[in-house]
Amino acid sequence: MKIAVYGQYYKDNTDDIIQRMLRVFKDHGPEVAFEANFYKVLTSHKLLPQDYPTFTTEAELNDGFNLFISIGGDGTMLRAATYVRSKNIPIIGINAGRLGFLATVQQENIETLLPLIFTNEYKVSPRTLLTLQYEGSDEQLEGLDFALNEITVSRRDTTSMITVDVKLNGDHLNSYWADGLILSTPTGSTGYSLSCGGPVMIPGANSLVITPIAPHNLNARPLVIPDDTEIELRVSSREEQHLVSLDSRIIRLDVETVLTVKKAPFKINLVEFAQEKFLDTLRKKLLWGEDKRN
Repeated sequence: MKIAVYGQYYKDNTDDIIQRMLRVFKDHGPEVAFEANFYKVLTSHKLLPQDYPTFTTEAELNDGFNLFISIGGDGTMLRAATYVRSKNIPIIGINAGRLGFLATVQQENIETLLPLIFTNEYKVSPRTLLTLQYEGSDEQLEGLDFALNEITVSRRDTTSMITVDVKLNGDHLNSYWADGLILSTPTGSTGYSLSCGGPVMIPGANSLVITPIAPHNLNARPLVIPDDTEIELRVSSREEQHLVSLDSRIIRLDVETVLTVKKAPFKINLVEFAQEKFLDTLRKKLLWGEDKRN
């Protein structure tokens, strides 16, 4: 088995996570490669007992890789998706952060769950992505025209609202007066959209959700739509530009630019274990049932 390992930062618990992971690797003997920048971080803290091969770009992840391990929080998982792209390499997230809806393997469970990948005792959960297109998008996005969680349009450097005109499959839906608008996948429904009042969706739902950010037209509410819907956005504002984010990647676009958002032609595969199901994670992370009156 060949495994790629990725992370972004050194944290207080990184040492313990790496040592636990390496103990599992020692028992099962996979071929391992580290992302180059993360490798430098680990070697500077003397956390690796030997030299390992490294990779720098997504092009270096060939079909020989069987698994991609992301060490960090959900933000690190989102960046991991930019390496895997359409290669169908399953991603497993070891949670070094706090909330962690995507990075579901907790630090204390590494030595229990990680060995299960070598005995195929896991399930792959395909996750829908969104793509963004507009005039000149190929040059500006450089192939990173997709998002696993959400695509968001928002105001830039001003307290003034923006107006987001939305069409669904060519039919006018609404003109939102708001700080912005979130287009979320089921995976992203537990992220930014949730904090703005959007619904939680099961990862396998064939739906998307449109969630306004601080709308001035107070009767505007989140809307769930089929995931095969083509969404057209056009932003108007007092400013000359507005912001567009694809997960954690932010770009600036001129107002009145026509944006087209639709489901991506490929999916990202996340590893799930029977011991860490989505509903269990949802219940634990959102503290459902923790009311003292129960």
